[in-house]
Amino acid sequence: MKLAFTKMQGCANDYIYLDCRSAGMPPDIAGLAQKLSARRFSIGGDGIICICAPQSPDADATMRIFNADGSEGMMCGNGIRCVAEWLYTHEPACAGKDLLRIDTRSGQKQMRRCGPGLWQVEMGRYSAMAADLPAVNMGEGPLVRCTLEAAGQSWQVTCISVGNPHCVTVVEDVDALNLEAIGPSFEKHPNFPQQVNTEFIQQLDPCHLKMRVWERGSGETWACGTGACASVAAMTELGLVPAGEDIHVLLRGGELIIRVQEDHQIRMTGPAVTVCEGVTEV
Repeated sequence: MKLAFTKMQGCANDYIYLDCRSAGMPPDIAGLAQKLSARRFSIGGDGIICICAPQSPDADATMRIFNADGSEGMMCGNGIRCVAEWLYTHEPACAGKDLLRIDTRSGQKQMRRCGPGLWQVEMGRYSAMAADLPAVNMGEGPLVRCTLEAAGQSWQVTCISVGNPHCVTVVEDVDALNLEAIGPSFEKHPNFPQQVNTEFIQQLDPCHLKMRVWERGSGETWACGTGACASVAAMTELGLVPAGEDIHVLLRGGELIIRVQEDHQIRMTGPAVTVCEGVTEV
């Protein structure tokens, strides 16, 4: 069977995008995500994102995300910007619209076009409560400045849900970390029954952060939009960055601009780029 795809990336967080609005998702989408995401052996990417028919009357589409290991994600900040760019480019009903609405497993997200290939996402409210991640054996929350034993040492972490779970820790030098060695200990820690995404943050100044991320289901990726949002939310909870101001998060694949409002609402601005389009045998 031949399958048409679009390869897109947001800050080098790259996914294979499938138009599933009419035909629905391909069979065994989890296995397909594993197969097509394999770098050097296939198209390669951090997973597959399916652009599906909208679930809400006012939505333009629905996003379903499947990680490189086949697991389904709740939300992807870099991915949803690319979905908006794809719709803006390929769907006549969306061409010229500066405001799009996309349904996800963590609720509907509003997308605003800020310029060519640049989208701003209303990410919703964050929570530091254990039940919202979920997290266990850490108290009810807010889970701010908690001690977590992982990879053979103690870490001070702040746990944030932005529709999916994140564990954020501040370090002196993110580039010195061996994420391949320590990342899985966080991802599969028993305190996180649904596993967790982990962000390692180095503060450069009050409004600039440097971040590396270990994503559940994908390992280290060059960017994570929800991770950048969770990191700024955590740093706001810690009193290390100001609320209500643009915070620049430098990732391995580029920069995202995050603003945390006083009511815990988060806004993210960043790029969405088409890499290539093609057809593959599956």
